[in-house]
Amino acid sequence: MQNLKGKTAIVTGASRGIGRTIAKQLGELGAKVAVNYSSSAEKAESVVREIIQNGGEAAAVQADLSTVAGVEALFNQTIEAFGKVDILINNAGVSIYKAIQDVTEDDFDRQFNLNVKGTYFACKQAMTYMEEKGRIINFSTSVAGQMFPTYSVYAGTKGAVEQFTRQLAKEFAVKQITINAIAPGPVNTELFTEGKTEQQIEGLKKQIALGRIGEPEDIANVIEFLVSEQSQWITGQTIRVNGGFI
Repeated sequence: MQNLKGKTAIVTGASRGIGRTIAKQLGELGAKVAVNYSSSAEKAESVVREIIQNGGEAAAVQADLSTVAGVEALFNQTIEAFGKVDILINNAGVSIYKAIQDVTEDDFDRQFNLNVKGTYFACKQAMTYMEEKGRIINFSTSVAGQMFPTYSVYAGTKGAVEQFTRQLAKEFAVKQITINAIAPGPVNTELFTEGKTEQQIEGLKKQIALGRIGEPEDIANVIEFLVSEQSQWITGQTIRVNGGFI
């Protein structure tokens, strides 16, 4: 199925995990993909190679999205490579889990700079450069609906993302661009499993109605729907993809 033929997609934080799977899936659907990364050049290039080997088009684009200059560079390089932007997947993010007594100013700024400022100013660039009837997908988290110790700053960043996703919907509607957020539950990635014991992971499974940790494909499949023509009457929403986690 090539229903994204002729479209160009930016996937931020696409060198690994959920972003990697999304980038590959959009490439398989016919989109030209800008595979954004911050420091993992080798991993980003491997994503590009896989997309090209499967008959798609892709380019690795290095940009630090915690700065406005980095966000602008991402869009400039993508347009230079592919001529336009139709789809923006704001997947890049950082999480630091600490009790409030241990949170430093640097911890706070690192998370808000990338998760909030980076996402917001990528949306601003999309307003300028995105084609009519474009699609923007921001990333929140299902943790925003829970009460977990040590998650206060991270969940706070995602609360901000959900709110400006909602508030920007009417602004983007002028160009018939939809903007939505997706809030994954626990997903089997390196980022999720790092530092967790098997006992902790099993405990999380018990909190999920469907009894399993999600896979990156579970998230990518919903992204596929949200960037399609079939989703054209959905905007300003946060969709929780979590197997019944909350």
